[in-house]
Amino acid sequence: QVQLVESGGGLVQPGGSLRLSCAASGSDFRLYVMGWYRQAAGKEREVIATILPNFMPTYVDSVKGRFTISRDNSNNMVYLQMNSLKPEDTAIYYCHRAPLLRFQDDVWGQGTRVTVSS
Repeated sequence: QVQLVESGGGLVQPGGSLRLSCAASGSDFRLYVMGWYRQAAGKEREVIATILPNFMPTYVDSVKGRFTISRDNSNNMVYLQMNSLKPEDTAIYYCHRAPLLRFQDDVWGQGTRVTVSS
């Protein structure tokens, strides 16, 4: 069974940085689209960054220029470097693996909380 385990969340002041990590179990990690989502209190979960198997990233406008998604296929890891953090970035951040085949389900991590506050 595939598992995603996030780490790296915490409390940071506005303007600060955090690096989130996601460790993935299972095989063929390099073939999957991986992503980071977040869910703020009272809001729906939203995708903020994805990275394709060819390492091409995409970002939602609100994090462009501040966040960087990356992956290490040798170690089954996905990262989210978050710089210039703002209070509105406060949320639970989830790692996600998109289905590769029709019969597969989405895979989610348990989430890691990020709080941006002075």
